[in-house]
Amino acid sequence: MTLSATDPPVPTAAEEPRLPLTGHLDELRKRLVRALLAVAIGTIVCYNWAGPIYGTLMAPLSRSLPPDSHLIFTELTEAFLTYFKVALWGGFLLASPVVSYQAWRFVSPGLYAKERALVLRFAFWSAAGLAAGVAFGYFVAIPTIFSFLLSFGRQSIVPMPSMQASLSLVLRMLSIFGVLFELPLLLYLCGRGGILTPALLRKGRKVAVLGALLLAAVLTPPDMVSQLLVAGPLYVLYEAGILMCWLGALRHAKAAAA
Repeated sequence: MTLSATDPPVPTAAEEPRLPLTGHLDELRKRLVRALLAVAIGTIVCYNWAGPIYGTLMAPLSRSLPPDSHLIFTELTEAFLTYFKVALWGGFLLASPVVSYQAWRFVSPGLYAKERALVLRFAFWSAAGLAAGVAFGYFVAIPTIFSFLLSFGRQSIVPMPSMQASLSLVLRMLSIFGVLFELPLLLYLCGRGGILTPALLRKGRKVAVLGALLLAAVLTPPDMVSQLLVAGPLYVLYEAGILMCWLGALRHAKAAAA
């Protein structure tokens, strides 16, 4: 696209007027209020559907429970607080486009055109990695983990998981896998910035295996299956990160040569 002689020039970060500190604080307050209002509206909307949303999140657990077992709550406020937690998470997810837009409107005036394009690409691939990690955790890892944990039930020991504890475990596992799938993007940025090199990452493979096992032992329930389900994909992502770091290092070398 070309600009005609009558089109106004696109302002850059250096050309835009600088706001005083109070102006930045007022802008930040305005963006925060709009983002929080969007989250509040999303929470109210999701609370009306908290039951179906909770049922969807607990579907891997419900399918693994024996026929004579079901979810329970042991405190009078547990069911309400559990549904409210579901609504709060759902409201934030529903309002995330508005929150991201408000953050972008606050940050973008201080960026150059290349920096804006880089941030937008980073946001896209970060969201894609997060979604892939959540999908892997929900459809692959969590059902296997629940099947293994419930296999310890016996005829005289019927598992009846708590609503709140089960939800916390599911959300924690989804968050873990979502963050783990951001590793290749992080290593790409490290290679692009010249912070890490592929050769250094290849030398650290043994350390990566040990680190993956230790991280899995800390973040997952204390059973071998859960730990391997976290450590295995984490190391695969590390290998993918080596490739992404190599691509980033190539871009860094071309930029340095130019």
